[in-house]
Amino acid sequence: MSVALNHRVEGPAEASVLVLLNSLGTDLRMWEPQAAALRDEYRLVRLDTRGHGGSPVPEGPWTLADIGGDVLALLDSLGIAKASFAGVSLGGSTAVWLAAHAPERVEAAIPCFTSAWFGGPGPWLRRAEIVSEKGVEAVADAVLERWFTPEADPELVARMRRMIIATPPAGYAAATEVVAHLDLRPDLARINVPTLVISGAEDPACPPDVGRALAAGVPGAGFAVVEGAAHLGNLERPDAVTDLIRSHLAKENR
Repeated sequence: MSVALNHRVEGPAEASVLVLLNSLGTDLRMWEPQAAALRDEYRLVRLDTRGHGGSPVPEGPWTLADIGGDVLALLDSLGIAKASFAGVSLGGSTAVWLAAHAPERVEAAIPCFTSAWFGGPGPWLRRAEIVSEKGVEAVADAVLERWFTPEADPELVARMRRMIIATPPAGYAAATEVVAHLDLRPDLARINVPTLVISGAEDPACPPDVGRALAAGVPGAGFAVVEGAAHLGNLERPDAVTDLIRSHLAKENR
């Protein structure tokens, strides 16, 4: 059953719709640089994935289909028939799921700093167990090391640390279990929406080879690497990521 997601809508009512999907352990504020740059050009819908930010925390376990279903239900409630989707990490996987399973709702997909499969479930299930027992702060510093390069702005890192530890532990743990079990590789070949995969040159969680493999599996997909970016490259290199999103959507809207 879908849940009513906390969300924010901004931009011209008549403009093309761009939905921005957050990563594990963040909320809709992670897209603020892109929202500031794009809200005059697009009707933006930012949301908190279930279990994150201001959205409900339904009892687990969940699947990626549950998360994608929440997004579709939100669009239905807003009267939006079709949109483009950009997502980071878990949000990127959600964008891929939507492109594969609800193509009639998808104008274009931009999976960022993500993968079709995040490896065996063991490490993810251990992380979920730690968070369930000790809270999100117990994993925050290790996660931040993967999110940003050593050169990242310390104020940005501190702000994102506050965001991650504010995530409800039950929500973080259940979403981590979704990451543990998701495998979109069998779905890629049937995706027929314009897709651009973006990777960070210094992303230890989803290195460029992982993003390149994702793009190779989607017919006609483009691929781009952002230099000087780790896992949350839209925050560390906001202008580069915004330019890639804008370029991909402009190409598809011509």
